This record gives sequence, structure tokens and C-alpha cells, in this order.
Amino acid sequence: MQLDAVPTPALVLDRNILMRNVAAMSTRMNDHGVALRPHLKTSKSAEVARLATSGHSGAITVSTLAEAAYFLDKGFTDITYAVGFVPSKAPQAIALMARGARLTLVTDNLTVTQAMAEIEVDTVFTMLVEIDCGDKRAGVLADGPELLDIARTIHDSKNMTLAGVMTHAGHSYGAPDIAGVKAIAEDERLAVVRAAERLREAGLPCPVVSAGSTPTAMLAECFNGLTEMRPGVYMFLDLTQLSHGICQRGDLALSVLASVIGHNRHAGHILLDAGALALSKDIGANAVWPETGYGDVCDLTMRPLEGLHVAQVSQEHGIVPVSNEAVYDQLPVGSKVRVAPNHACITAAAYPSYNVVEGARVVDEWDRVNGW
Repeated sequence: MQLDAVPTPALVLDRNILMRNVAAMSTRMNDHGVALRPHLKTSKSAEVARLATSGHSGAITVSTLAEAAYFLDKGFTDITYAVGFVPSKAPQAIALMARGARLTLVTDNLTVTQAMAEIEVDTVFTMLVEIDCGDKRAGVLADGPELLDIARTIHDSKNMTLAGVMTHAGHSYGAPDIAGVKAIAEDERLAVVRAAERLREAGLPCPVVSAGSTPTAMLAECFNGLTEMRPGVYMFLDLTQLSHGICQRGDLALSVLASVIGHNRHAGHILLDAGALALSKDIGANAVWPETGYGDVCDLTMRPLEGLHVAQVSQEHGIVPVSNEAVYDQLPVGSKVRVAPNHACITAAAYPSYNVVEGARVVDEWDRVNGW
């Protein structure tokens, strides 16, 4: 099938770009002697996971237990669930482990670990302690007292084992420039390595020292002390990464195919059938490129159409301001465009599958898992 025959809106994944992106990260991690545990919260697809883990251990990271179950069904067994765990989810975790998952859980909370220690179970929960490296979303401080209290509670329990520490430099997405990303990458490394040192000094095991975001994985200058990295969006990349200089436009593997459904000449815009649900309302690139709005409008080859961006969205409408009357002739009602999204993870979450393309031809359809 040709791409322009696909019903819209539709999620489009360029296989050749995807393969190039995953190969580049694989090579980078191998060159630095760091294990790659790709985060699959972006792709949520077994086909993508197989490409991303090729030549590595097959270890993966997920953001939901639904993802963990899906990937386990697809043959992936070494799974880190990288969201703070709560005891109410223990039955789901136990069921996954009973099916063969080597599931690693994450915590930054002493109350949680104390409650976990009281669970009557015939299995052992493998735990990582989350460290705050400056993102301030979650995690304990590397030099804070909570670290040793949590770690010792895990280590001393009968139903948990201490695997180590992990962190995520989510604030790297807001760095003003490449130098800023590199500085955050070093802060990320130092925080988690320091936490590991404290555990070892206290006589506690710490085999895993895990870090990772796409910007820091791609731009870090030192990986000393780290055992693994967990980047995710690097497989697809997006306008947020592009606007911060993390990648080039030719590295964008994901887009949304949309139809022109209207010309509103008196208001000066065209309408697309890709609105807030199809594109998301993420405006991550706007911090650097405010004109981007909700996405760049491109032709079917992903060549940006100069000056055309999705400036407004409602649920099913994308509004693209037009300053040149010739655009109405260039993009007649019924024609199709591709929109480069701000945040690949959020955009992809609206769709059940990918239309996988090579050039203008759809060569496959890959499923993905959604929900929790």
C-alpha cells in the first residue's frame, strides 16, 4: 500500500530511520562499555524492542505493568518497571514473576519498603532505590539519610533483594543548550555513582548503577561507574529533541499522517483531521521554537512545508495558519500531509499500531500496547 492511501489520522514509523537510530545508540553504549536497557515507554512495541535490544542482553525498561505483561508474552523476561512501586500492585508483579519475568521494581519510599517487607509471598522482589539527580520528580538524595534506611530495609527483609540504584535526568529536556545537557549528564552520573558508593561503604550490595534519558545518553562525556543506561525516545526522536540540538531533522522516525479537511480562507487557515487526540497537546519544542505549536507540517516525504505549523488544536481538528494564498492550491481539501510531533511518546500513545514505511510505501503494521 502507498502511504497516501492510508486512512487518517494514522501513526507512521520510518523503518530505515528507526534502524539507524537504534544502531547509533547500540554502538555508543558498546563503545563506552555500558549495558543498554532501552526504555520502551515510547515505542511499546515488540518489533521495535527486538531492534533496540539486538546485540545486547535483551533487558528492557517499561513504564506500566501492562507493558511488562505484553513484552513478557513476546519473550522479553528481564524487565525493569521504572515507576515508583506501591504494595497494591504486588499481585500483578507476583503474577508476572510466576510466568517467568525477572522483574525489577523501583522505590524511593521507606513506608513502601516496610509494607513490602510484610507481604507474605513465596517469591523475592528485586528492588532498585531511585535517586534524585536534580529532576526533583522522584527519588531520594544521594547523600540523604533516607537512602540507607530504605536500602537496609530491603536488604534485611526476607522477601526483597537489593539490586542497586537508579536515576533519571528528566530535566535534561529543559536544558538551554548542548553544554547544559552535558552538565546535567554529569550530575546524573555523579548522583547515582555517589549513592552506590554510600551503599557499598555501608556494607550493602549495589551491583546495578542505572541512569538514563535520551539527551544524557546521547551527549554524556563520561560513563564511569555506571552499569547501564535506559534511554527511550532516541528510537523515534521528535521536535523537542530536535529543538534542543539532540538530533537532526533527518533522524525523526515518527510522524502523523493527516488529511486536509477544510480551507477557512476568511480566518486564514487550513484544517487537518489531526487534533489534540492525534497529536497530543505537548508543546515541548515551543520553549526554543515557539512557532512550532503542536507540530511541523510536512509533505509526504517529511520535507517541512515552510511556515506551516499546527498552531491550535481541538479534539479532532488541527488548525494551520496560512499567510500565502498559494498554500490553498498546494494543499487542496483531501490532500495529505505528515506532521512531526513535539513528543513522540505522548503522540504514539493515541494509536493501536504503527504504519511502518520505507519511502512512500507501507511495508508492515506493528502493534503496540496501551493502557496500564
